[in-house]
Amino acid sequence: MKFAVLPRFVLALAMLACTVAAQAQQTFRITAIPDESPTELARKSAPLAAYLERKLGVKVEFTPVTDYAAAVEALANKQVDLAWLGGFTFVQASHRSGGKVVPLVQREEDERFRSVFITTNPDIRSLADLKGRNLSFGSQSSTSGHLMPRSFLLAAGIDPDRDLKRVAYSGAHDATVAAVASGKVDAGALNISVWEKLVADKKVDPAKVRVFYTTPAYYDYNWTVHADMPAARREQLVRAFVELSPATPEGKDILALQRATRFVPTRAENYKGIEAAARNAGLLN
Repeated sequence: MKFAVLPRFVLALAMLACTVAAQAQQTFRITAIPDESPTELARKSAPLAAYLERKLGVKVEFTPVTDYAAAVEALANKQVDLAWLGGFTFVQASHRSGGKVVPLVQREEDERFRSVFITTNPDIRSLADLKGRNLSFGSQSSTSGHLMPRSFLLAAGIDPDRDLKRVAYSGAHDATVAAVASGKVDAGALNISVWEKLVADKKVDPAKVRVFYTTPAYYDYNWTVHADMPAARREQLVRAFVELSPATPEGKDILALQRATRFVPTRAENYKGIEAAARNAGLLN
């Protein structure tokens, strides 16, 4: 008789395995382009993941990626459910997936985002003064750290590949600041939001490293999903982001970490200008 327990035990194990597998499938994965250090990205994502977990009713995990291209591939291949992309990476993801990605929300600040050019050299006062000098961009796929600064240089009659002594790519905005501060390059271009945060946190001395040019405004970052995500889930996500408010302790904390006043709905059409700039700069086929 005691051997009759065995089939029940096996059945119980099978049911447990199915439950674990189902829970694993329900895990909602988010990622972000690595435009800052891994520790900073992890710090920013933790409270947001906890908030989304409560709002969505599923386990939410932040999945770091090694570079911008990896974020694009992860979303296009549905290895993640939600990705924080720059305007250019969104355009790349759209092309990579055959138009099967949907931008849901952006920070209010992303409707009028800007880049800054910085230097320690007192002789550099304008974009024209960069001719014959070394300049660092961020990642090659960065909107605010490469594409748009390059676009505004071209508009000013300066071809970075022809008119500059050397063009470097630091890989991240904070790394660009470090390269300029240490004298490795004469100047650098980066995201204005990261610059202002580094100054506020006293991680850079604006008396030594200064902004000499700020670009006109353009659309930038957004939270994007794959088009195969059910409409109900998309609506849930938009609602969760839009409901974040500085009037609540949790909302205030999350918005501050995301460097956002608030989140607002966005649409693919907002990034047509980014696509055009990428084509004009020869960065998109």
